Amino acid sequence: MTVGQRFALFSAFLMIVVAIGGDALAWGDLGHKVICEIALRQVSAVTRAEIDKLIQTDAEYTSFTDACSWADHPRKRAAEHFLNLARNSQGLTAQDCPGASVCVISAIRKDFALLSSKTTSQADRLVALKFIAHWVGDVHQPLHVSFEDDRGGNRIRIAGKCPSNLHSAWDTCLVHYAVGDNADAAASELLRSITSSQTQAWARASLRDWANESFAISRSHGTHYCALTDGSCQPIHSPLIVDDAYIAANVPVLREQLAKAGVRLAHVLDQALATSSP
Repeated sequence: MTVGQRFALFSAFLMIVVAIGGDALAWGDLGHKVICEIALRQVSAVTRAEIDKLIQTDAEYTSFTDACSWADHPRKRAAEHFLNLARNSQGLTAQDCPGASVCVISAIRKDFALLSSKTTSQADRLVALKFIAHWVGDVHQPLHVSFEDDRGGNRIRIAGKCPSNLHSAWDTCLVHYAVGDNADAAASELLRSITSSQTQAWARASLRDWANESFAISRSHGTHYCALTDGSCQPIHSPLIVDDAYIAANVPVLREQLAKAGVRLAHVLDQALATSSP
């Protein structure tokens, strides 16, 4: 079977999943694995040992990269996978979760505190590790920092090379176009493209910066998620056509978001685990 035939089969499967119903998940398993593999290769030796020690106690997963999609199977703490902003918002300012009690930003803070605390039980630290790895991935998926009324693009139908909805296209289909279907190879290739200055700059950014970077991509013309009118990002008319031009324009964006998420997750894990180990 050729690469084209395999991708056509994948697209057909994706259409069936969407037809069954339910909102798309963040990045899909492949995206989360790529992010966590990048992070695992960048953390300190002390942090890596702590991660391995925690994963060895997991009854379901034997590797950290596989465990990074745990929060989606089934979806756990559903309200914390995303951040909703107003249509006229210019980005996140003072509040972590405007108009909501929890969101992906508050989830990162909560699980970081649990993971970094020396008084947290090993069982709870394992759960916090899997959650925080997932949350850092989620906040870098641009359509997870977007608008509630269309459920982050889940209600925007698309056609062409990623036949499903816009959110799902960014979760899965575009990821395959961007990095292939092997998480280990994708992480290696992305790591070779990351410069030391990028690593330093990305690690210095705040949680609010992460969210606002994703929101800026959601609002950008190239994403075709919404149309700017007098500073307000209004819904577009479906269906949107995802063609070669759309893929070419957005694959570099998506690759950078995966790389940023991996670098930043490594930094977060070093902060939490290298300082909390016995």
